[in-house]
Amino acid sequence: MPTTRPHLPLDVREMAAWHALIHAHARIIRQLEADLEAEHGLTLPAYEVLAHLSEAPGRRLRMSQLASFAVLTPSGLTRLVDKLVRDGLVERERCSGDARVVYAVVTPEGVRRLKAAYPTHLRGVRAHLVDRLDRRQLDAVADALGPLASDCPVHL
Repeated sequence: MPTTRPHLPLDVREMAAWHALIHAHARIIRQLEADLEAEHGLTLPAYEVLAHLSEAPGRRLRMSQLASFAVLTPSGLTRLVDKLVRDGLVERERCSGDARVVYAVVTPEGVRRLKAAYPTHLRGVRAHLVDRLDRRQLDAVADALGPLASDCPVHL
């Protein structure tokens, strides 16, 4: 593990790495978001929530788990789930054993919308990231960023 040096300013290479990360992330997210919105009326966070729910056992997750998976604050997730409920894509379900626990459950319409949007998402991820890098570069990105995401609940 590299040593932490919080008191030292970034050198030219460190600043270049930082700028490359934030600009590439912003560009890719903007493009994916625009594609999903234009073709399916879904935001990228909405797509991610539907995807995580569809992959979960019983197609449901506790709201707290879902917030971690979707990289949203609890309040941000609540607002998003409220919208998805209004749109008929998600339902809330109380836990029978603990009334404090609320699950988000993807509906059949939510699964249908997710399946319709999947080709757009896949095309975007490929066009804006995967197909722009060779295998060595993809491995380097995964190796470099993997440790930074090690506390994320979703691992490959």
